Amino acid sequence: MTRYFSKSGTDTPLSAPLFSRRAFLGGTTAGAALFLSGTASKAAIQIADLRGSMDASELGLVPNSADDQTAVFQRAINRAVEKGRALFLPAGNYPVANLRFPSGTLIVGVPGRTRLIYQGGGGLLATAEGVSNVSLSGLTFDGANRTIGDHAEGLLHFVGVREVSLADCAIAGSAKSGLVLDRCSGRVSQCTVSGAAEAAIQSNEATGLQITDNVVMDCANGGIWVHRWKEGEDGTLVSGNRVERIGAKHGGTGQWGNGINVFRAHGVVISNNRITDCAFSAIRSNTGSNVQITGNSCLRSGEVAIYSEFGFQGALIANNLIDGATTGISIANFMDGGRLAVCTGNLIRNLSETGPYPPEVMGFGIGIVVEADTTVTGNVIEGAPRFGLLLGWGPYMRNVLASHNIVRGCGTGIGVTVVEGAGSAIISDNIVQGSRKNAIVGYRWLDKATRELNETRDWSHLDVTGNRITA
Repeated sequence: MTRYFSKSGTDTPLSAPLFSRRAFLGGTTAGAALFLSGTASKAAIQIADLRGSMDASELGLVPNSADDQTAVFQRAINRAVEKGRALFLPAGNYPVANLRFPSGTLIVGVPGRTRLIYQGGGGLLATAEGVSNVSLSGLTFDGANRTIGDHAEGLLHFVGVREVSLADCAIAGSAKSGLVLDRCSGRVSQCTVSGAAEAAIQSNEATGLQITDNVVMDCANGGIWVHRWKEGEDGTLVSGNRVERIGAKHGGTGQWGNGINVFRAHGVVISNNRITDCAFSAIRSNTGSNVQITGNSCLRSGEVAIYSEFGFQGALIANNLIDGATTGISIANFMDGGRLAVCTGNLIRNLSETGPYPPEVMGFGIGIVVEADTTVTGNVIEGAPRFGLLLGWGPYMRNVLASHNIVRGCGTGIGVTVVEGAGSAIISDNIVQGSRKNAIVGYRWLDKATRELNETRDWSHLDVTGNRITA
């Protein structure tokens, strides 16, 4: 497993010894022009000006100091909050550790050039706990791969913060997770998180959170985690993110190495993300009821591309593009209460029989796997080496409808369980073309147990009708 690290560079200082915010903005007219230009970073600077921000240099905080500036940095934050004003940080490096953000913190930097560099010492870079309205924009938080203390899970750790906002920030080189949010509300948007030794962004028991339009890449164990310590309603929105190159340094069979991972969190919406090159799943929801997984692009996943598993009730998986995985979509674990799903309009292709661990159950190379109370309609599956559709496992099948799908060039087009105790399934009006072994057949566990099934009622729990099977 390759670990990806960021290196703390030194920005070239500005020609003037002290950066002047007002000179940069050039007065009210220029400030308004920056605002109208439309970029988040320029808008953030303009907002700081409108609120009468305090320039850090006015408070003795000078960029590119060789000394640890934690004490003077903390005084500057506190002073700005006391005055009810934003703190503007000129471009440059600020060596700090263990900063604390009080309620009303508003800090604005120059995107890509205002860098807070963690100094180590067994703590973390910055934290906030039990406060509200903490807003950070245009800042780079560099962990420099230095050790983080046992009491913290990430380089930045927010606990019980109401309305936290990170916008247009970068978080790099954390020796643990990049950003950890425990019981927080607010938003993380247009940020870049890279080089974390655990996950990039980790949320636990959110109270109203949006994670949108971020870039997450080169993290050793996970991308975006939406977890809860106890199963319950969460409602986090994860949308428009680009997630790339996520490893699984801890190994396992899917606990790690996922682009977006939901655990025990209900009502999560995962939409319109682009997720590539994950060691395991692009999107994995474990015990996440009422999850919506829609419109995502999932490329080159090392295991199942999209997973809804274990004790969930309610999953909508629709209009996703999957290209490259061992299995396209798995909606599984009826024996543990996993049930109730709609799987529609997905495009799945280029699957492999080779996975990251020895194959289990029916192995790898399957387009869509479902078990209970699920409709599978309008999907297109091409080139699944083993099965295009696999319906049920042993006695674990109930109320499955597979209809109007196109299954092309697969090993077996559609496999369905015929083990005693399995519930009902309807397989109708599908197009199954070019299957290398069988078109539609029944299985007892791992073994083929029927002749070709089409227009047959030989099995009382199956209704197989109207399918078009071609060579």
